[in-house]
Amino acid sequence: MTKYAFYTTEGCHLCEQAWELVTAQHLVSDMTQIEIIHDEADIARYGIRIPVIKNKVTDKEIGWPFDTEQLADFIAQD
Repeated sequence: MTKYAFYTTEGCHLCEQAWELVTAQHLVSDMTQIEIIHDEADIARYGIRIPVIKNKVTDKEIGWPFDTEQLADFIAQD
């Protein structure tokens, strides 16, 4: 099980920018991309907030906009 969920949808340019930060932090192997369009609850929860990264252990979330430093701080919280 991966520790983080990356809530996204196809064609979201903000999601693409956020994913670039994720790859720069080398978090890809510990993160699962979740396409919100396939789940009504995800659409309701994240539809206007994506991209969102959720720590699946603590349930804490960070939503866009965030930068490299904010992402690193979020990842460091356990």
